[in-house]
Formats: sequence, structure tokens, C-alpha cells
Amino acid sequence: MKAISITYAMLFSFILTFTACSSDGEVRDLGVTAVKTLYEPDNGKSVVLQPSASASLYFEWEPSLAEDGGVVLYEVVFDKVDGDFSDPVYISTADNNGGSNHATITHKQLNQIAALAGIESAAQGTLKWTVYASKGIDPVRAEEERTLTLTRLAGFAEVPSQLYITGEATEVGADLDKAMVMKKVADGEFEVFIKLTEGKSFKFVSANTGTPTEYSLNGEKLVEGGSITAAKTGIYKYYIDFNAGSFTSKEVTKVKWFLNWSQKEIELDYQGLGVWALNGYTVTGLTDSDNTDDRYKFRMESSDGETEWRAAINNDSKPTGNDEYYYMMEKANVEQWTNNEVWKTPATDGWSDKTYDITFSLNTQGEYTHNLVIK
Repeated sequence: MKAISITYAMLFSFILTFTACSSDGEVRDLGVTAVKTLYEPDNGKSVVLQPSASASLYFEWEPSLAEDGGVVLYEVVFDKVDGDFSDPVYISTADNNGGSNHATITHKQLNQIAALAGIESAAQGTLKWTVYASKGIDPVRAEEERTLTLTRLAGFAEVPSQLYITGEATEVGADLDKAMVMKKVADGEFEVFIKLTEGKSFKFVSANTGTPTEYSLNGEKLVEGGSITAAKTGIYKYYIDFNAGSFTSKEVTKVKWFLNWSQKEIELDYQGLGVWALNGYTVTGLTDSDNTDDRYKFRMESSDGETEWRAAINNDSKPTGNDEYYYMMEKANVEQWTNNEVWKTPATDGWSDKTYDITFSLNTQGEYTHNLVIK
């Protein structure tokens, strides 16, 4: 859809300021001169778009002059390279609600503009741009226009604000309203831990109501439409990146509770929906420092190798009573000693001869967290 550059609210707020009455009481638009020169970017500039949210391109032009000497409103207008701006693909308001002779347009916006101009994902193409000046109505086109060559992101121009996984292969089934929400780790990036059943299909959708956009995987790419057939029953992590149009996946085979000093590993059982647990487990046989050192963390085995889940905050203390104390993040380096990235048992007299309930949650409804309770 084309951007509506000046909202109705803006238009009405400026209408009195930027119009005048003739001697017979007729309201007329005050004139402005056409922008004579475009400053930036250079004509024919080539830009490889970046997925970073902070990446942007600066546009600037010579100011227009108003008949009354007042403020002029500007719009940057984009069209296909063979267009004449009579039906532009996109219109963007200048900075300062249109009142500045410059505009800062993000790479993600430019990626959308390029898509509207017919440039394919990950491809290079050229469009043209110019500037319109006005007092709110009857815009005047600049005397100059320029071309801009863009290399689009490999990802999608339209990125969903949320993503769900659904299908007979999943734990939640194929009913759309029961689709499992995925964890949003950044704009356009989502992940989920879920069990899949061999031979059945699943897909990703932009909503769990109505008629959402559907996505699937083709080779190493994320694509619109289609579905995926699970090749093997197992617990999987899927990471989806719309900005790059890519994905990664791994099969999770074990989650283990790891006691630092003794290096004792206790395997947890998968409960469903990204949660592992072990209830009523009694620690026995530990003595001396193996017993009294109170540090612990978790290890995960997968088709990609072994990783650790450690404290998400700088931490090397007994439980504080705050939920944040138990938050977790995945780390690629596997080491016995990871200072300030561990937790400690609430017990003050060692691990042995105590019974524990342990929960390890990668459920997407909240923070990645865990809990350890002495029974």
C-alpha cells in the first residue's frame, strides 16, 4: 500500500495557516516555488540495504519558497524507473512532520519501497525519486528527479509483528486458534522449541485468527505459502529470520541439570510446549566440595552439538526472590566454570540427601526461565 504522507489531522491543523482569503472572501492555496535542486543522495547512488533497524538513508533538497514566507511542507515521492510520478509507488513525509527540507528513511522502509517498485527479494533494481512542496494542498513537483539503485534484503518486505506455528505435526494440532505463538527475539526474528511428529505437516502463520499469511521452508529459505513435512519425530528449535529470509533448526536430544563442582549431570524429561522437568529427584553420594559447592546451570545436547543455558543477568549469588534471578540464555561455549553466569541452590548445607523438583522452561509465553525447589 502507498503511504499516506500527510494525515487528515495534519491537513486540518495546517489548513488555516497555509491558506488565505481573496478580497471576495474566497479561500485559496498560497503558492510555493518548486524545489530546484536535490542534494542527497547523489543521482544514480547504489545502496545495499542492511537489516539493522538503525540503518537509514538521508535525503536532502534545496528549500522551496512560500508566497507568505512561511513554512513549506515536503514529501519524498518514489516511482518505478519508467514512471512519471502520476501514480507513485510510495510517498514519504519529510522529517519534522513534513516541515524540514530533508528526510531520513530507514533501510527497512526502502526495502518495502523497492518491493512496491517490483524489485525482487535479494535482487538489485533501480527506481526514481523526487520531492513535492506544498502548503498542505496542491503540491508542486521539484524541477529535478534522480534515480536510486537498491539491492533488496533477502528477506520479506512485509514482516509480521508476531508469528505462530501450527499443523498436525505440532503438539498443538492444526486448529488455527490453537496455534502456538513463537518467541519474538527481535523485529522480524522468531524462535520456538516444540515437538514434531514424523510424516505430518506444519507451517508458520502471521496470526491465529482470520486468514493469516502462511510461510514454509524451501531448501535454506523461508518462503510464503506451502507447508513442511516433519522428517523425524523429535523436539526441535526453529529460528525464523524474515529480515534475511532464512531459518535455522536443530533437534534437541537432551536437557541436563549440571552441578558445577562435581560436574554431575541429571537429565530432565520433556513435558511439552518447550518445557522440561524432573520431579522428586534426590541427590545422593556427593561429599566434600562436590557436595558443598552450590553452583549449577544447564546443558543442552542437540544435532548442532552441546550448548549451555546460563544466567541471563550477571549473577553468582543465592536466590534473591526476584523472577529475573531464574531467567536463562543460551551460550555456545561449554565450560565448567562460568563465573557470574550461574545460579546457586537455596540450601546452605550442600546438595546431598535432598529431594528436588526442577523445571526448565523455554515456553514462548514468557521469559526463558527455570525453577528449583527443595521438597
